[in-house]
Amino acid sequence: MSQSIDLSTRHFLKAAAAGAVALATGCATRDPGQPPEEGFEYRAGGPWPTESGGKLEVAEFFWYGCGFCNAFEPVLKDWIRRQPSDVVLRKVHPAVNKGWEPHSRLFYTLETMGKVDQLNERVFFAMHSGGMSMDRRDEIANWAAGEGLDRARFLEVYDSREVSAKMDRATQMAKAFKLDGVPAMAVNGRWLTAPHMTGTRENSLRVVEYLLARERRGG
Repeated sequence: MSQSIDLSTRHFLKAAAAGAVALATGCATRDPGQPPEEGFEYRAGGPWPTESGGKLEVAEFFWYGCGFCNAFEPVLKDWIRRQPSDVVLRKVHPAVNKGWEPHSRLFYTLETMGKVDQLNERVFFAMHSGGMSMDRRDEIANWAAGEGLDRARFLEVYDSREVSAKMDRATQMAKAFKLDGVPAMAVNGRWLTAPHMTGTRENSLRVVEYLLARERRGG
């Protein structure tokens, strides 16, 4: 099983909600022509090795059970479509506490089976519109079967060491960045920003673009 960070789900939700409310006014008063402020709208993190094969990597930390992550999903999906070919988006689902472990295991099972692109949005829909908790192994396996996956094969991968190793690595990455809320984005293994740091989802993506440009210039 994956290791856990000593942070509660309530802590993450409070960070996202309270942080966004507190920062929105401050961000709105800043001159939009000024570059983002380090230590306020973004901070150094990691460093953590990227998995992008030499391209610029944006790694999104998320949790399937997070309503903010659910709302951010279409915004982020539209944003990545508009990025140049040197930018790669990678999703990271850590298991920061016991409550997140089934969802992290579900994500990395889908990733291992090559089904994330097909079913990622379906997981969010099942949880936030379909009334499913997705926190029990049998419930998750039944959902997967309902989406056309072989139930036995799904459970084989779900229980595998490969998936456990991916969960552990995601959790260690979250620890390296001192993750305190989701959604959040790690830029090229060196920087962290998030809507709860910038005030809005759109502002956080503008900060990501600033950091990507900084990385292109050599940091």
